[in-house]
Parts: sequence; structure tokens; C-alpha cells
Amino acid sequence: MGVAHGSMLLIYALVAIAALILLITRFKVYPFLVLIIVSLLLGLAVGMPMDQIVKSFETGNGNTLGHIAIVVGLGTMLGKMMAESGGAERVATTLIRWFGEKNIHWAMMVVAIIVGLPVFFEVGFVLLIPIAFNVAKRTGKSLLLIGLPMVAGLSVVHGLIPPHPAALLAVQAYHADIGKTIAYGLIVGVPTAIIAGPLFALFIHRYIKLPESNPLADQFVSKADPKPDSELPGFGVTLFTILLPVILMLIGSWADLVFAPKTLPNNLLHFIGTSDVALLIAVLVSFWTFGAQRGFTREQIQKFCGDCLAPIAGITLIVGAGGGFGRVLMDSGVSKQIVELAQNEHLSPLLLGWLVAALIRLATGSATVAMTTACGIVAPIASASAMTVKPELLVLATGSGSLIFSHVNDGGFWLIKEYFGMSVVQTFKTWSLLETIISLLGLGLTFALATVV
Repeated sequence: MGVAHGSMLLIYALVAIAALILLITRFKVYPFLVLIIVSLLLGLAVGMPMDQIVKSFETGNGNTLGHIAIVVGLGTMLGKMMAESGGAERVATTLIRWFGEKNIHWAMMVVAIIVGLPVFFEVGFVLLIPIAFNVAKRTGKSLLLIGLPMVAGLSVVHGLIPPHPAALLAVQAYHADIGKTIAYGLIVGVPTAIIAGPLFALFIHRYIKLPESNPLADQFVSKADPKPDSELPGFGVTLFTILLPVILMLIGSWADLVFAPKTLPNNLLHFIGTSDVALLIAVLVSFWTFGAQRGFTREQIQKFCGDCLAPIAGITLIVGAGGGFGRVLMDSGVSKQIVELAQNEHLSPLLLGWLVAALIRLATGSATVAMTTACGIVAPIASASAMTVKPELLVLATGSGSLIFSHVNDGGFWLIKEYFGMSVVQTFKTWSLLETIISLLGLGLTFALATVV
């Protein structure tokens, strides 16, 4: 059996994705199993060596889980402590009081943009979802109306605004000025987040009915009547505990400005600034601020930690399997094929950056992989191109491309689907569409900005 080449590869990839969606939506096969089966069959169909197929799937699965399993585990513990202590309720009621119930979806977007700056999408998501569940319960509004502006805010900073790690990589690859990139990123990102977040949520939540019961929401929303104000942790303490990982990661990213590289203090700051360590520290702090201080015993805190992990086991497996599928697509040569197609089309560097990132994102599912790979390909082409383009705008165009249409090979897709309690089709209509709006608007506004600067 020969190895598939050229357009056949792309056809196989499309068939695999279609089969995946069909098996999950129509035949209701558990996503984790479908992702493994389709990945293996795709590898066989395109003629990958048999001993490589499983290895490729395991590598993608492991690479995805290496980061996400720890983040989701620690983030869920922090969320559970926040929920049990009443911290999530405190933040929810404070936001509702400040912004009013009418504008709460705007508040969620603003909070997400702030929290999302130094952290990867998944980290921001697990930090904020308990608050979204509580706000939705308090206001009686659809989780979509509260949650979609939140994920839009997180997604925009992920793709467009340094010091977010993904955007920082692009800044380095294109030799862009970080200050200008942040300024342009906000000019493009804020209107994009407003349209894809609150405005889109106001429209779409009317058409999508979420199920009555959501087992994950039950983890983070206390069943009892709201506690009196005096029994809730203070807003300052709560905010400090939630933002602690964000603060630590920011400090980590500034380490080189404060201490000489490779010195002990510098290494230490980098160490505590990694998402795993920062979240671990925050969880330990929460045992005091949300636990001991609220009168919980050690046994109760232990129980909270154990209880909250059971519901996320399924999600974690599915997210990992999505990463495995993405990796098989990559190793089978699909991504390379896509890149060759894009390169042959002599486009403006901005459009090329967007297109290459968009195609890699569709093939591999990862915005970060799309962004880093696209930068590596487009940077030399852009510098050799006759058309001069500001490198900062290339960062934005590539970032916008890396966010397009999140689907079944993206861990984030399954994260959103499970937490929101949606079906695959509902997730396409909400989350995938929201990502596509961000991607296209980001590109459009970047082109508009290119005519001015």
C-alpha cells in the first residue's frame, strides 16, 4: 500500500473529520473512542508506517495532556475551593452589583481580557468558569450569554495581544516591536472581542437551548441558598487568590528585566511563573484563604479536591485524544501539503500569514501550533517580499488566522462542549462560529489598520 500524496492527503483528512463528526453526532459514539479510532484509520489510509501511527497518536495525546491535564486539575481544585468557600459567589454578586444584570455579559468579557493576558486559554478558562456558572445561576440567564463573552475575551488575547505566550512567539519570529504590537493588538482586539463576545452572545443564546442539568456546573455552584454576605470571603481576598496565578505568570515573564538571565533569582522567577507552578501555589494559598479561614477542616479540603476531579476525567481524556488526532494529521503530511498550497499562491504577506495559520489551525486544532508554524514559514517569505509590511501587523494577521473555526481536533472545542453541556452541533453553532468571527474580523481590522499606519 503506497503513501498518499498531494490532494489525496487533503481528501483523506476531510473524510476523517467528517467521519468523526458523524460518529459522534449521529451515532452517539463516545468522543474519546471515536478520536482514537479515526486517528488510527486515517494513519492507515494515508499509508503511514504502522509502527508510527500509534506512536504519533500517543505523542500528540501526551503533548496536549502534559500541559492541559495539570492545568485543568489544579484549576478545577482552585475553582472548587472558590465555590465551596463562597468566593465565586462573592465575585459574581460584586460584578452584578457593579455592572448591573443587564450588562453582565460585558463584565465577563472585560474580566476575561484581563485574566487572559498572561495565561494560556485553558488556564484562563478553568479560572473563570466557576464565576460564569455562579453569575448564570444568580441572574437566571443562559450560560451562553455569560460564558461566550468570557471565551471571546480569552481567545482574542490568546491570538493577538502579547505578553500572551502565543502572541509573544510571533513577536519574536517577525522581529516586531512588542509595545506597538500591544497597542495595535488592542485597537484590533477590543472591537473584535465586543462583536464576537457580548453582541454575538445576545443573538445566539436565543436559538440554542442548553440542557437543564449540567453536572459540571453543580461542582462549582453551591446547592444551598445564597449565604449571607458576612459569611462570604471578602472581595479583595477572593480576587487576590484568583489572580495570584496571573500575577505570578506576569512576574515570571518580566524576570529578565529585573535580574540578569541565568542567575538564581531570574531562574526562580521563571520557575514560579510557569503555569503549573503558579497554579499550584494558588491552590495551596486557597487552602488557607478559602479553606482554613472559612472554617473548613483538613478532611473537608481533601474531600473537595478529590470530589472535583471525577467529573473532569472524561474531559481530560477527550481533550488529549483531540491532540492525538491533530498530531496524526500533522505527521501524515497533511499540514505540509496545506502549507505548499498556500505558498504557491503569491499573496500579500498579511493574507499569507493569516492563510497559513488558518490552514494549520484547521489541520492540527492548536492555535499555538498554528501560530508558531506559520511564523516560521511566513517570516522569511515576508522579508523577501517586494511588499513591505509592518511586522506588528503580521503578528496580528497570523494570530487572527490561528483562531479560525475551532473543531473536533482542538482540545478547546471539547473543553467548551463539556463545560457548557452542549452537543457537538451546538458547539459548532456557538464556539466554532465565535472563533471564526474573531479570525475574519481580526484580519479585516488588521488590513484596515495597515492603510493607516
